[in-house]
Amino acid sequence: MAAAKKIILITGATSGIGFELAAQLAAKGSYHVLMGARSLEKGNASLSALKAQNLAGAIEMLHLDVTQDDTIERAVATVERNFGKLDILVNNAAIAAMSPPLRQQMQDAFNTNATGPLLVGSAFAPLLRASSDSPRIVNISSGAGSIGRRLDPSSPLYKVHGQYQYRASKAALNMVTACQYVEYGPEIKVFAYDPGFTQSNLSPHNVAEHGARAASDSVMPLVDVLEGRRDDEAGRLLHNTGTYPW
Repeated sequence: MAAAKKIILITGATSGIGFELAAQLAAKGSYHVLMGARSLEKGNASLSALKAQNLAGAIEMLHLDVTQDDTIERAVATVERNFGKLDILVNNAAIAAMSPPLRQQMQDAFNTNATGPLLVGSAFAPLLRASSDSPRIVNISSGAGSIGRRLDPSSPLYKVHGQYQYRASKAALNMVTACQYVEYGPEIKVFAYDPGFTQSNLSPHNVAEHGARAASDSVMPLVDVLEGRRDDEAGRLLHNTGTYPW
């Protein structure tokens, strides 16, 4: 008898890292991928693009806006009704929130980048606990949210000014990760993961011309976290070859 597919939900899966992660996991055939999408139109378009590749695994779109409680509640109800559990949650949805004024930037960034993952994780925790297959939460964070790196003159981020809203929201997400690790463990393993500077629509700077790497290259090390090969580093801020200080 074939092994049951792992149920994985990826928020913000219509483009960039989320889309590439959905594609790589669906290609494996051992996952049932739920593509979280804020926009139904973009979600359906991304789903059609992946299905056109005739991937081995199962994949479907799930309407989920991490800033809207009603869509979170409906997404939980759908997953519970269709699967009765969730094996992996990847909190990937994020924004750079670069439109002024600064107060609005801060509010928008925290709402999507920190509050959203906190509420989504809390809502899906019962379904993760219902999994018997090493359930886990991976919060896609950033080394830009590391206070230790910000204060380190040898860090490449030390001389990069501004970006308060993004940095602060990712620092908050790191604390969310630490709290989830303590409160959900040991049943649910929780990680923060920095995929590095990656080509995406996060900001106009996330392009190859500015040194951003392809999403496919950023996703490959992340799969190691999802598949248990870095479980000894749970509760920390990981990157592709190690960890960053909080």
